[in-house]
Amino acid sequence: MFSKYKKGDQGSPDLKSIPGGQEKSRPVSAPAPKSTAVEVKRRNVSRSPAQAQAADKERKRKERLGEIKLELHKELLDNLNLAALENASESDLRAEIVAISGEALDSMGVVLNREERQTLNQDLYDEVTGLGPLEPLLKDDTVNDILVNGPQQVFVERAGRLELTDTQFKDEKHLLRIIDKIVSAVGRRVDESNPYVDARLADGSRFNAMVPPIAVDGSLVSIRKFKKEKLAIDDLVNFGAFTEEMAAYLQAAVATRLNVIVSGGTGSGKTTTLNALSSFIDNDERILTIEDTAELQLQQTHVGRMESRPPNVEGKGAVTQRDCLRNALRMRPDRIIVGETRGEEVIDMLQAMNTGHDGSMTTIHANSARDGVSRLENMIAMAGIEMPIKATRSQISSAVNLIVQASRLQDGSRRMVSITEVTGMEGEVISMQEVFRYQRVGLTPDNKIIGHFTATGVRSHYSERFKMWGYDLPAAIFEPFAAE
Repeated sequence: MFSKYKKGDQGSPDLKSIPGGQEKSRPVSAPAPKSTAVEVKRRNVSRSPAQAQAADKERKRKERLGEIKLELHKELLDNLNLAALENASESDLRAEIVAISGEALDSMGVVLNREERQTLNQDLYDEVTGLGPLEPLLKDDTVNDILVNGPQQVFVERAGRLELTDTQFKDEKHLLRIIDKIVSAVGRRVDESNPYVDARLADGSRFNAMVPPIAVDGSLVSIRKFKKEKLAIDDLVNFGAFTEEMAAYLQAAVATRLNVIVSGGTGSGKTTTLNALSSFIDNDERILTIEDTAELQLQQTHVGRMESRPPNVEGKGAVTQRDCLRNALRMRPDRIIVGETRGEEVIDMLQAMNTGHDGSMTTIHANSARDGVSRLENMIAMAGIEMPIKATRSQISSAVNLIVQASRLQDGSRRMVSITEVTGMEGEVISMQEVFRYQRVGLTPDNKIIGHFTATGVRSHYSERFKMWGYDLPAAIFEPFAAE
């Protein structure tokens, strides 16, 4: 897609040949997402007597099915050979569940219609092999996040909107059983003495839980679902996360081994952006990734993945990101990618960037490029290293070349709102220049963001470096777009 910027073309391409890049063109506006404002569905409190009666009937039906399911689950535990589950095929297991539940329903004298029986058998199958009530939400491709606030309240996020679902757990014990099933599968634990845990589901989804007594109204669970299909640069451009001009610039920056930090808030798309940027790395480079919870999906051949480990029950055996990073320096990496820098590992990360591991990348939590630099300073201070502020900033300015700011806007859309270069030091201040930004104009009546991407008019500080590496970007890419 961006090969027209590579060395070997007949001169620099005319900007008119770049989609959305005509001279003084209209802004390349991002297509508005299908869903916008963050919204929580609430029950309609003003109902007619007939509606109230129907709702009460439905509630009683669900309670009845829940009680039946609880009894059947106990019956399954008594009759199923759990040790043989691993070797049983899905069809055999389903047939066994149908047979046992059918016999139990007959003995209980319970009559259900065909749809209720199918729903009940599916719920029982999910309880035995999956994560119970959460299983349908995990299988729903439209769901991005699953947020559990106690056994009776489960929210999901779909394209930026929070929605209250009908999914519920029987009680707190039921929810705790599902949590324990998840964390025990990855060798971790959660209880009163260790009331919070990070884990990874079998499909790679990120899992976090906090249980009572720290969680006052019931266990809190957050699941960030793992995307099976990695979003490529073309996909992000089509979604309106940034423009082709910005993508061409980022390709040159990554390919020429600039050190990149992706900054942003929670849920702003930092990991997605980092994944997309990694696609510009040559396939013949050795890449080492370091994460607390493995999420990165690099497509290169030569990738070594590392994941930190919490302490065991005795409080021993912890392996931190800093431990992994120090060891990675001895493993002959061409590039080091840290999923998220949040603590004392920042020292080793900056030193790696400064000592021959050009092209390394990481993410941090910050609201702007300048805030990102301040956060790096704070992390160095929190690491307990006493260093003059000028020396600290000098270390940062020589290590970091580019800060990419991602943001989730108020309508739920995610945008790359700024690309900023670190150009050096002026006295005791780190000098920076913004090359591209997302310019907000206003809101539509239905609260959709109106805005466009634009260059700032500042030519890249690394233009000569790009040329030497064979990426001769046209000067017109850095010219501001005229808004209409």
